[in-house]
Amino acid sequence: MQTILFIDDDEGLQDTIAVMLEQEGYRVLAALDGKTGYEKVLTLKPDLLIVDLRLPGMSGVDICKQLRAAQIHTPIIVLSAIGEEVDKVLLLEIGADDYVTKPFGRRELLARIRALLRRASPDTHAVLRFSEVEVDLDRRVVMRGTNEVKLTPNEYNLLVYFLQNPDKPLTRDMILNSVWGYDSFPNTRTVDAHVVKLRQKLEPDANLPKHFMTVHGVGYRFIP
Repeated sequence: MQTILFIDDDEGLQDTIAVMLEQEGYRVLAALDGKTGYEKVLTLKPDLLIVDLRLPGMSGVDICKQLRAAQIHTPIIVLSAIGEEVDKVLLLEIGADDYVTKPFGRRELLARIRALLRRASPDTHAVLRFSEVEVDLDRRVVMRGTNEVKLTPNEYNLLVYFLQNPDKPLTRDMILNSVWGYDSFPNTRTVDAHVVKLRQKLEPDANLPKHFMTVHGVGYRFIP
């Protein structure tokens, strides 16, 4: 399980982000001030750091500078307030890998987190497999045996979500929130329809699924 450290003095935002990330399968650590956060990076060695630029005790800029000076290469996403002047060149110079402006969308933040974690560990889960199916995450290509399977963007995103959460009971709301996002207002039938499509395209027998299993009263479970 990958660990993300979130440093921000907004407790409400911390709670919201923690719930979101835990639903995605990450372990979340938190700090309300810069000095505490910096010390947690050194002692707990998270896989990724999300840090606000303006913090009590020690600024996000100083955290980035000191970590890089200490040859600590933990991927860093910097948060900046709307209207705050953000110099992209400066962020790169201080060692930040990416930045997100508040308020930010859930899907945007998750996409940036996943991209950074993949970049930090390029050989980890770059290609995922089950049965005769192979999913190349970097190229977004799905192969079934020697044949490429054409998936819509949402079908592909749903497939990757299943692959990243194997053998877990996933509610339709969890799937909707993670794959579509609440701001797009789909309904639970959308999930059912897309699971049917994945079964038709990837199961040996769509009528007797072995991988995309229904969990009655809950939602679905992916069995590799």
